[in-house]
Amino acid sequence: MAAETSQTLDRGLKVLAQLADAPEGLTVPEISAALGVNRTVVYRILATLEQHGLIRRDAGGRTRLGLGALQLARRAHPLVRDAAVPCLRRLAEETGATAHLTIVDGLDALAVAVAEPTWTDYHVAYRVGSRHPLEQGAAGLAILTARRVRAGLDPAVPYVHVPGDGHRSAPGIAAAVPALAGVEASVGVLSFSELDSERFGPRVAEAALELAETLGGGPKVPAPREEEAVPDESALI
Repeated sequence: MAAETSQTLDRGLKVLAQLADAPEGLTVPEISAALGVNRTVVYRILATLEQHGLIRRDAGGRTRLGLGALQLARRAHPLVRDAAVPCLRRLAEETGATAHLTIVDGLDALAVAVAEPTWTDYHVAYRVGSRHPLEQGAAGLAILTARRVRAGLDPAVPYVHVPGDGHRSAPGIAAAVPALAGVEASVGVLSFSELDSERFGPRVAEAALELAETLGGGPKVPAPREEEAVPDESALI
């Protein structure tokens, strides 16, 4: 026999999930249509979530995730980090490149876990806690591209490849981790030498899916589109 559940709580959680996938926010009519309930029900749900700081409503009538939701997400970061370490170690050993897990922290990409290969003569030294704008580097671009895929603006492809410039930026490949509720993340590799994207890209995408499955997510969100870009990744080396 199926366990009894709370319909109101279920609807509230669905609202939070919808808002997590809509950085630009949603209107009450949009939420009402998505849930299939009338606006009165939506207003009650939003009022409750707002009391707990989980959502906020702007002057234009759009609803977004609140600081309370961000605080809950940050408390989940250690769980994500610990689950990622075995996956990153395997990825680093197989590719001979420094592997990392990156999450969104405001407008930045924040490295929360790093694994270095044990058999190479040299590799990129990338520190936990390193951060850079999301627009710079494969890790952040993978996350931004995944947002565009979810919004239907770009077709889905498995990974993002950023070639190095031979001076300040390190070559990188990254893939967004799909279907992690409340956490936007990517798995990637960095190297001093140019990376063979056709060889290592699929392995990076596989690692991202592996981590999603470990954390109870899965390939529900399309992977990012491969892009060629040259970011300023001076903070990574």
